Amino acid sequence: MEALKRPEGAARYGMVVDLDRCIGCGACAVACAVENNVPPAPARANERNGVAWLRIHRLESPGDPRAAFLPLMCQQCAGAPCVSVCPQNAVERDPASGIVAQVPARCLGCRYCMAACPYHARSFNWWDPDWPGQLTATLSPEVSTRTRGVVEKCTFCSQRLHAAQDRQAAAGAVETPPAYTPACVEACTAGAIAFGDLDDPASEVARAAAAPGTFRLLESLGTGAAVYYRSQRDWVLWRAQGGGQDGRRHG
Repeated sequence: MEALKRPEGAARYGMVVDLDRCIGCGACAVACAVENNVPPAPARANERNGVAWLRIHRLESPGDPRAAFLPLMCQQCAGAPCVSVCPQNAVERDPASGIVAQVPARCLGCRYCMAACPYHARSFNWWDPDWPGQLTATLSPEVSTRTRGVVEKCTFCSQRLHAAQDRQAAAGAVETPPAYTPACVEACTAGAIAFGDLDDPASEVARAAAAPGTFRLLESLGTGAAVYYRSQRDWVLWRAQGGGQDGRRHG
């Protein structure tokens, strides 16, 4: 799947999340919501029908008093199943960045993409977004709000990539691809998330992705996920890769 042809000079942006460093504080999830105009959950929302671009799962083992926390967002797959099932072309993978985009204006709310995603990393808007009181002042002008009846998900903060490209063009720079930092990476207090171009062997994220103890979720499916996880604890590796079904969601 990862051998797909890309334009010359293209990037493959990805993440490596260190599960031994993650403390489950939820700062990444909050930063993601604020950066991408995800509205506060209405009182009637629950785990099944709420909107979240990034969820944190808690993993536990009877033999280890220290729990592990697994942040889960869109895995930005090279062979994304969600792309092929969308009848509206509302899901697109950008070959120049590897980012799977979601286009709300095209989405008809059929939720085929949600059924196709093996990571359950997509949310459906059941209600019109609402920011009570002065919270409308927190909205980012760089990200459009979404209406009721559409699917949404993590985009690796692609608006930040576009801003970096604009700055690069204004400066007349020829660096390709531009470096940028998603909100979740910036907010991580434990420094548990590395981000960058996986195709740049000199980058921190590429080195971490190739290091022992690094894996991808449901790798046997061959989706070519651009999000990697790592841990030195055997039970975490086993549980995170589907060896246990009793991990509880946290946050």
